[in-house]
Amino acid sequence: MSIVTLRPITRANLLECLNMQLGEEQKRLIAPNASSLAEAYVDKNLYPWAIYDQKERGWEKPNSNMVGFTMYQLDSGVGFVLRLMIDERYQGKGYGEAAMREVIRKMKLCPAVEMIGTSHHMDNQVASALYKKIGFVPWDIGWAKKYETEVYLRLKED
Repeated sequence: MSIVTLRPITRANLLECLNMQLGEEQKRLIAPNASSLAEAYVDKNLYPWAIYDQKERGWEKPNSNMVGFTMYQLDSGVGFVLRLMIDERYQGKGYGEAAMREVIRKMKLCPAVEMIGTSHHMDNQVASALYKKIGFVPWDIGWAKKYETEVYLRLKED
């Protein structure tokens, strides 16, 4: 399995983040990084991160490409993973699972987080399998019922 490090989105890596690509069939399932970054700019409860391979740990300027992007929200005791995208060049190499595990680890360090949740488009079978593998289970939460195309999940408590 791959291991990743999460880095803030900065002026130095912004264009790389914006230029990451998904396969054509995935574009309707995952929001564009530009939209996510715009949301994070106006909502300080959102935390966007660049995903790099672990070999970039300790380097001020990464020597290799960003492999993906993630963003989570901390609100009302819930750490909620809103976005996870791996650039099409790096898919199938374990970066998605590694990134989710690192996001979960990071959120568990925050005392305000009582539970961890996420969602995915109902047609996104890759995300569904990944989240199930990591330990997410269905989350029956009232307010989510209005989003008919989204599947809401929570991390099963240990």
